[in-house]
Amino acid sequence: MHFIDVLVARSLPFIPRVIVKRLSTRYLAGSTLEEALQVIHNLNRAGYGVTLDVLGESATSEAEADAMSAAYATAIAAIAAHNLDAELSIKPSALGLLNDEAQCEIRIQQILAQARQVAKTATLDMEDLQCTQKELDLFRRLQQRYADLGIAIQAYLQRSYADVDLLMVTRSRLRICKGIYQEDPQYLVPGASDDRAAINSHFLAHVKCCFVAGVFVSVATHDEELIEAVVALARQHHVAADAFEFQMLLGVCEPLRDKLRALGFAVRVYVPYGADWYGYSTRRLQENPRIAGYILRALLKR
Repeated sequence: MHFIDVLVARSLPFIPRVIVKRLSTRYLAGSTLEEALQVIHNLNRAGYGVTLDVLGESATSEAEADAMSAAYATAIAAIAAHNLDAELSIKPSALGLLNDEAQCEIRIQQILAQARQVAKTATLDMEDLQCTQKELDLFRRLQQRYADLGIAIQAYLQRSYADVDLLMVTRSRLRICKGIYQEDPQYLVPGASDDRAAINSHFLAHVKCCFVAGVFVSVATHDEELIEAVVALARQHHVAADAFEFQMLLGVCEPLRDKLRALGFAVRVYVPYGADWYGYSTRRLQENPRIAGYILRALLKR
């Protein structure tokens, strides 16, 4: 991995926020819904679906959770009004999961009911380990009423094997990602804390499980080697093109994204927007130092 990439990522705590914001502008749709809608419109015109993420997590008060719920309601109405191809990514902690699980569930039910009215789907995002079991339990309750609800699974966690097995019983729609949060290595698959590539075989095992079960899966990665392995696996198991999709972050690895679309694969772009950009940006840049270096070099060329 390039030394500059790692240096940029490790230096983030000491870099002024204004610089971090410049580094992250490439993969943030903006701070307002209006900016996000324009990005979604442009991506749809280019042939991409979108997952819309309203930035924010770990609400510390009922007022914060209610405000986030209102932001989702506004986003759903706008997506429907503009006839956009966008599903929702929902972070339960932003809706009060860690404060009042019952109220969090009510808020998410309201969001899903509104989304259903305009024929839009949603996926529960997966957060750190203090949320994992709470979110899986919440998902199982919500899925009884909203069968098209999806959930993200992080391949770097050892427990994900058992979680995926249970989710296959209910044929739940999954988004498989590597995992982004800093966790105690004892809970991770071997080597994951030091080498992101060590997660690949586990990621592929979860995708294969979905393919074999005939369950729709979103493959969320920018790792080209892993993507090639998923494509080979899909062909080996004769998986139809509409039975899975690739998901990639806004502004990251765009040539690879375009290549996948040109090959006929469905590609959905993860579009985050909102005022709470700093936490999201630093996690993403630290997760993948190549992104930090890539963005920095792009800025320097301007």
